[in-house]
Amino acid sequence: MADATGILVFGDAPGGQLGATAGELLAAGRSLADALGQELSIAILGADVGDAPQQAIAAGADQALAVTSPALADYHPDLHLAAMQAVAADTNAGIILIARNNEGRELAPRLAFRLGVGLAQDCLEVAADAGTGRLLANRPVYGGSAVAVVSCNQSPQIAAIRPKTYEPLEPDAARAGTVVAFPVDIDPAAARTRVVDVVKEEAEGIKLEDARIVVSGGRGLGGPEPFAQLEELAGLLGGAVGASRAAVDSGWVPANQQVGLTGKTITPDLYITVAISGASQHMAGCSGSKAIVAINKDGDANIFKEARYGVVGDWEKVIPALTETVRELTQS
Repeated sequence: MADATGILVFGDAPGGQLGATAGELLAAGRSLADALGQELSIAILGADVGDAPQQAIAAGADQALAVTSPALADYHPDLHLAAMQAVAADTNAGIILIARNNEGRELAPRLAFRLGVGLAQDCLEVAADAGTGRLLANRPVYGGSAVAVVSCNQSPQIAAIRPKTYEPLEPDAARAGTVVAFPVDIDPAAARTRVVDVVKEEAEGIKLEDARIVVSGGRGLGGPEPFAQLEELAGLLGGAVGASRAAVDSGWVPANQQVGLTGKTITPDLYITVAISGASQHMAGCSGSKAIVAINKDGDANIFKEARYGVVGDWEKVIPALTETVRELTQS
């Protein structure tokens, strides 16, 4: 696109409130906008976006577009893609940021294809080149064992950012900004697939990605039964239970508990790993943890290179002792 300028973020408004990943993207976009001296806009998609546009202004946006249509009431890739393409064409933004969540994994590459440009996928950090003003994106390569810096030579430059890699800015109700109504005419018949049924899984306790303390188990546990002990420890700590891909692939725990490159990205204050070797693919999902405690009987395991504290020992002895100590401390 000729003379493309400005930063555009795509977000949603579940329940009429600004989505969590939208706040993270605004933090990333704000840093780019300030560095380039450009305006930061957010397009919030939905049938009714409620107070989300005002919340987006407080969270760092200069302009909030309320992109509304009855067809956007529920997520559908074809219909949401059509809305995003319409916004991109109208705003002519030079840089577009999308969250690499479940929806973004579908939408980002399809939007890039529709616009005839490339995509910086699964980015950990974005910045602006001081000389050219081009977008620079850090993304993991070789299974997360290295980080590459990539740039896009076409406009708009699109980056899909991994959730939890940016901390949302502190809301400032005094920030000035513009809210613009942006209704889109989308024909539901344009959807090439239809939703036959929606099955909601009832979740108990704290969501893994929101937990301040996470206890995760790996292949070294030997089976699904030991996860009951991790559940007990996590419960005493007020945390959640995660797992490595090996444990999930073995069918010991559900896939929504997987931490890693192909699982969830978490940034807890405390991350306790039990019988996890610390492969780069797993560490890609937890490297943002403030403190990692590793428990593994293999003193040469890679996890000890990443951990702040480590216990070399048999988890069958360490976990019961740790659980009992935590119980005494929390119930005294």
